[in-house]
Amino acid sequence: MNEEPLTSVDQPRELNLRAEITRYTRNWYWFVLGVLICLILAFFYLRYTTPVYQTTAELLVKDDKKGGAGAADAMQMFQDLDILNITKNVDNEVRVLKSKSLLQRAMRQLPGLQPTQFVQGNIRTSEAYGINSPFIIQIDTLNEDTLLKKDIEEYSVSVNETQSSFVLTQDEGKSQTFRFGQKIQMPFGTFSITPNPKYRFTNDKILLRFNNIKEYAEIYAKNMSIDVSDQQTSTIIITVKDPVSQKAIDIINKLIEVYNQDAVDDKNIVSRNTVAFIDDRLRTLVGELSGVEKKVSDFKEKNQITDVTSDITQYMTQTQGLYQKLEDAKLQASILTSLQSYISKPGNEHSLVPSSLGIQDPTLNGLIESFNSLQLKRQQALTTIEPGNILVQNIDNDLSTVRKSIAENIRNLQKGVSVTKGLINQDYGQFQSKIKTVPAVERQLLEIQREQGIKQTIYQYLLQKKEESLISLAATVSNSRIIDETASGKIPVSPKKGLIYLGSLLLGFIIPLCIMYFADLLNDKVRLQRDILSRTNIPILGEIMHAQSSEELVVKENTRTPISEMFRLIRSNLKFATSGEDDKIILTTSSMSGEGKTFFCTNLGASLVLSGKKVVLLEFDLRKPKLLKGLGIASAKGISNFVVDRNLKPSDLLQPVQELKGMYVIGSGPIPPNPSELLLNGRITELFSILKQEFDHIIIDCPPVGQVSDAFTLGNFANLSVYVVRYNYTFKEQLNVVQDIYSNKKLNNLMIVLNDAKPKNSYGYGYGYGYGYGYGNDQKHTKKTAITSIKQLFKRS
Repeated sequence: MNEEPLTSVDQPRELNLRAEITRYTRNWYWFVLGVLICLILAFFYLRYTTPVYQTTAELLVKDDKKGGAGAADAMQMFQDLDILNITKNVDNEVRVLKSKSLLQRAMRQLPGLQPTQFVQGNIRTSEAYGINSPFIIQIDTLNEDTLLKKDIEEYSVSVNETQSSFVLTQDEGKSQTFRFGQKIQMPFGTFSITPNPKYRFTNDKILLRFNNIKEYAEIYAKNMSIDVSDQQTSTIIITVKDPVSQKAIDIINKLIEVYNQDAVDDKNIVSRNTVAFIDDRLRTLVGELSGVEKKVSDFKEKNQITDVTSDITQYMTQTQGLYQKLEDAKLQASILTSLQSYISKPGNEHSLVPSSLGIQDPTLNGLIESFNSLQLKRQQALTTIEPGNILVQNIDNDLSTVRKSIAENIRNLQKGVSVTKGLINQDYGQFQSKIKTVPAVERQLLEIQREQGIKQTIYQYLLQKKEESLISLAATVSNSRIIDETASGKIPVSPKKGLIYLGSLLLGFIIPLCIMYFADLLNDKVRLQRDILSRTNIPILGEIMHAQSSEELVVKENTRTPISEMFRLIRSNLKFATSGEDDKIILTTSSMSGEGKTFFCTNLGASLVLSGKKVVLLEFDLRKPKLLKGLGIASAKGISNFVVDRNLKPSDLLQPVQELKGMYVIGSGPIPPNPSELLLNGRITELFSILKQEFDHIIIDCPPVGQVSDAFTLGNFANLSVYVVRYNYTFKEQLNVVQDIYSNKKLNNLMIVLNDAKPKNSYGYGYGYGYGYGYGNDQKHTKKTAITSIKQLFKRS
């Protein structure tokens, strides 16, 4: 017998892309349904999801490293005031803007954030803010720490029909009625509620949520982004994502306002300390100057003089210069003493040191400038980090070192001033000896007037320095300015409508695709011809499509249906497969009941009869006979009777099939108690010997080999064995049994017939025909499911 070329079990098979695509496009209605459902879900998601808008502001920081040239030029005129100049770095300013304390202070200055108002709809709850809020709430007292308790944080408000009063309900269900404008006392504070005249009240439920600003700012900061726009510029971009655009605008503007005010306050600290130091010195000089002036008045009055004669002027001219130097030295000594006292005074460790006020020593001025710079750097660092941080400790160590250097420099200057005073006093004593010749009265008067003039000069000098410091305070400007006003986009950044619809469209395709893919992956039934070729190397005799009717006999004379043509094709393949060999006795079996072997036997026999052959069908399925019932032939004496009754002849068992002349059937007869032993009886051999002489073909309808061993017993009589495999019914694991039978030659010339082929089993080459019939299809019809109804609705004709 010639076998057709086979595909090896171990041979890898190439992927047929077109067939794979057709396998899914054949179920196009599931993709349409999936896309439709996903688009509907996307529509409702977009309808009831609160949109989030992006609000942005662009801030230019006057950075000394990047963009601060203009600021430096603007302050050039004040460099001679000896006020400490502080350099700005944009990265530091970003850290300041990101600080939680700054955001908390900004939020506390916005009354609309306390409490937050929400309008609760049937599905979505939306925040109402500003002119769109239902109420105007005036808070008199508020204890934020109490708001950490959840049971008093949120309230619902229901307005009566007359809009003259409202019911305030807590989370725990406790309700109270209040009039609009009435003071409401709660554990966390006192407030009053008045209706917003611009709001139109409906039956919507309104929620009031009193916020702890610390927690609220921490949560809100997660939706805020503050970054430098470009490393080459000093521009900062502040971005906030919030469902309420106006609230985001107000928060950003207030944040910038508080930030600028802090920057101005930091710059004015040095000037304020200098003014305070000068005021303290002026108060002392005013008392001294008043005492000297009173001394002049009393001296003139006592000595009855009104003017000093010109003869003392010549002597005094030279002494006056020395005296001026002496007083200057005393002034410097006094200033140095005051600075030393200020630095060493307990409590001033972290205070700024006033400018040196006339001390012309560059080393001292440089140390004081460094000290004040470190103090400002420490204060700025404390806005974002704790005092125990290593950065603050390093600054404290630097401050201690600079303070010691200032003290040491002051001591050195005091020694120098002391030496200078000694030299001046020595020269001054020489001139004093000359003045002794001048009358004592005039000499004393001139000394008093000289002291008065020096103190008045110092007083005027200090007044001038005070005015310069006040000018510096007035000229202080903020570190930044807004380039682009805070604005919110009209299109929400979340959810993105186009992206959601695109995603739902893709999801509508992917979900059915995955379901079908995993359903096929988990399907343990034979679905495609390649499932057989990949597990066995048994020749395939042919394929039978899904039957269009429920009739058992579909191959009749003059029929041209597709399924009858398939049986004719199998008949032709049978002749080629057994070319030159005997194919008189054909045995048919399967793995289990319901795979259509009886249907195949009947119609194969009919196909052979139509070719002019005389065929007999033997119903050897002694346990579950269905051959006669399917052909509509009444049960009569059969095989079991023939074995038991030796008087019977094979001719007594033959029953003709009325639709086809030349086709006979021998039934199984009564079901015996021992079918397997019955088949071993010698009468079975006698039956086959007689039938072989009278018929061209004998077709044996055997029980499934996966359940009983009858087929192996009858296999000794068969020239050809046909194993029926039904699509979407036979388990893939059962193909291992078929391969074992074929490999060990348990049945003669075994071949496979594929039954019940549908378009989805064609792997790219569909038939498109209707419902079929299989073995054992006498069960009650099951109730249609919803999925079955949908499939039939989209079923192709």
